[in-house]
Amino acid sequence: MQFQVIPIIRIFEEAKAKEFYLEFLGMSLDWEHRFEPSFPIYMQVSRGDLVFHLSEHSGDCTPGSKTFVNTDELEALHREVSSQGYRYCLPEITTAPWGDRVFEVVDPFSNRILFNERTTT
Repeated sequence: MQFQVIPIIRIFEEAKAKEFYLEFLGMSLDWEHRFEPSFPIYMQVSRGDLVFHLSEHSGDCTPGSKTFVNTDELEALHREVSSQGYRYCLPEITTAPWGDRVFEVVDPFSNRILFNERTTT
């Protein structure tokens, strides 16, 4: 049996969300959906096996949530993200209390994504 978890992340402005998730984090836009042209957007972005649903719908999720993402290439991801010149988020690699190396990014809507590279067993 296999599972895939896809967090739904609350957003408030499509353009800012695309700037952060597509340009800064280097994700791809997989699809978008609106019930009508003036209605809130619901979209999927991904990068490899990392998939997020981004929603402007108020009942879908709570703004200011945190998503924990394991990666095996923290340094490379950090270099790539840091080189984007996104002035609203300058992540630093630190050592977490549990001993792993991490860096955190915060989107324009106060949602946090913690990238974690396991260094402990």
